[in-house]
Amino acid sequence: MFSSSHRRFNPLTGEWVLVSPHRAKRPWLGQVEKTGSNSLPSYDPNCYLCPGNLRAGGIKNEKYTGTFVFENDFAALLPREERKIDETNHPLMKASVESGICRVVCFSPRHDLTLPQMDLPNIQNVVDTWTRESVDLSAREEITYVQVFENKGAVMGCSNPHPHSQIWAQSEIPNEPAKELASQGMYYGENHRRLLHDYLEEEHRKKDRLITVNDHFTALVPFWGIWPFEILVIAHSNAQKLDDLTAAEVESLADVIKRVTTRYDNLFETSFPYSMGFHQSPADGKDHPEWVLHAHFYPPLLRSATVKKFMVGYELLSMPQRDITPEVAAERLRGLSDTVHYSMAETTS
Repeated sequence: MFSSSHRRFNPLTGEWVLVSPHRAKRPWLGQVEKTGSNSLPSYDPNCYLCPGNLRAGGIKNEKYTGTFVFENDFAALLPREERKIDETNHPLMKASVESGICRVVCFSPRHDLTLPQMDLPNIQNVVDTWTRESVDLSAREEITYVQVFENKGAVMGCSNPHPHSQIWAQSEIPNEPAKELASQGMYYGENHRRLLHDYLEEEHRKKDRLITVNDHFTALVPFWGIWPFEILVIAHSNAQKLDDLTAAEVESLADVIKRVTTRYDNLFETSFPYSMGFHQSPADGKDHPEWVLHAHFYPPLLRSATVKKFMVGYELLSMPQRDITPEVAAERLRGLSDTVHYSMAETTS
């Protein structure tokens, strides 16, 4: 059915993606990425995120034993009192002040443990930290949206291998959540049902794009996915934000995160790079019954640990395009272990 080129619609953003399955067979003489070291020390005296070390901004880290949160020393967003912008009166040159707060969340004191290598209680601690920080930032008057995200791997622009994530809270709703807010709101208004739950029901019926399912969350390769091995994690409940989750749901979310990231690492037997983030409902003081808490995983690797998907040319000038279909990607991911990390398999073999 999906063996020839076709377009797929993303109902969350209102945008289309071009799918070209036949292009997966094309030869490759282009750029080959360097693979990162899979043998990092548990502590690096030169790492500015390790416990007790001096950060680039001149502040010394606590000798933390769990998660560690601090204000980003080189924040992209500045607090309200530091805002300043040049005025422009032309209708085609609009600009507005944007304020916010940027924080860094170190997952653990271990320099060498990424999410798939951590145990469930420690991943739950990370989720609890994301939740606590989201609640704190959402309560601030000037904040309208809180974005929790992780960039993993140098190929995704991560500047330090010590496992960590970021939280950016800002005064306006950013582009991608704004698109999803409009689409989910329109669908809910027309159907009196949640878009993502209706979509999830259909995916469970078909089953060909499902990756991991537990009592409270489903991880799947979305029908409209852009990146080769993109994954969407959707809450089964009506939770809109991380702090809506029960203790059992937090445990389930940690379980799904570990299983998804383990499959990723096992795919090419490397510390699999990606950008991941949660889309929570806006912190605008309004009720959002249309919103369902979900997370996006956007990994760049296409053919191997060293060949990635480039968003260039046609993708930049026309529309996103992918080679392997979401169904093929899901089948490959399902065929991998989500409980035994490849590094452990090597150790025991």
